[in-house]
Amino acid sequence: MGFRCGIVGLPNVGKSTIFNALAKAKAQASNYPFCTIDPNVGIVPVPDPRLDALTQLYHPDKTTPTIIEFYDIAGLVKGASEGEGLGNQFLGHIKEVEAILHVVRCFEDPDIVHVSGSVDPIRDTEIIDTELCLKDLDTIAKRYEKTEKLAQSGDKDAREKMPLYAKVRKSLEEGKPLRKLGLTEEEKKLVRDMAFLTLKPVLYCANVSESDLPEGGKLVQIVKERAQKEGAEMVMISGKVESELIDLSETEQKEFLKELGLKEPGLHSLIRAGYRLLDLITFFTAGEKEVRAWTVKRGSKAPQAAGQIHSDFERGFIRAEVMNYNDLIKFGSAIAVKEKGLLRIEGKDYVVRDGDVMLFRFSV
Repeated sequence: MGFRCGIVGLPNVGKSTIFNALAKAKAQASNYPFCTIDPNVGIVPVPDPRLDALTQLYHPDKTTPTIIEFYDIAGLVKGASEGEGLGNQFLGHIKEVEAILHVVRCFEDPDIVHVSGSVDPIRDTEIIDTELCLKDLDTIAKRYEKTEKLAQSGDKDAREKMPLYAKVRKSLEEGKPLRKLGLTEEEKKLVRDMAFLTLKPVLYCANVSESDLPEGGKLVQIVKERAQKEGAEMVMISGKVESELIDLSETEQKEFLKELGLKEPGLHSLIRAGYRLLDLITFFTAGEKEVRAWTVKRGSKAPQAAGQIHSDFERGFIRAEVMNYNDLIKFGSAIAVKEKGLLRIEGKDYVVRDGDVMLFRFSV
């Protein structure tokens, strides 16, 4: 799998419209708040021209891309943590995702009601941040109380965690998302089981009108500047355009995008931004039975990559036979790559590179 992404935003910002377009799903999208009741899940194959090229080379029985799971929940409103609206009820559905896709309305349309009465990207993003902080505050409050009692009874582990829990609680009480707190990797490990929403990396999605493509209007610039200050990623998508692309053929899509001054659908740029945000790379396995793409964290070693295929591969890892994607395409076969002396035998300490084509040897 690639990664899991939870979609958040105010009602009527275009969350469900974009979800429908990305996942080619049919989540209800209407011009009134709270039309998304149950969380919608969309599984999206990751487009990768390298996978297509390997398929043409091997002619396998099947080709399997890596995927992204999108979770769309009801729009959040100010006061959600106190029972306003429906969104807060479903935040639990996105606690296990790797990233948050925050859809921000950057278009004016008198026919589409804005829940706050006007379009203001900064105010809107701050409302969402506040509600996510309050959800996380509820999580840490319960843990803090339990740990404090253990610490008072002399529990060493509890006493060691209390300063960290206090720092987390203070940040959330001040309305400061945990991703801005500067926690160390060790501290993040200690709170990982609480799956804090505000500790997850954010990908801002500026939803614009068709007329603002391809550059984007002044509202997009506001969101872009906010993302840059946070060290976050931002993509610009027109939900309306992406919806229209769904029913077009590949040729028609290219023509339509060209007319708008775009090189590709918004989905493609969103996926690349997600991979950059999470620092992910893709490696491949290829043969007559299957050509498949796999996703791992940059810096992963060969046994970890093998474990993505099956846990037995990681436990019994012996070695990896590795080819560079470009070499394989250039010379046309694994045999030719080997004859050129470009097939490498790598051990447990090999760090996987983006585009590696790998064959794992393992013992049972």
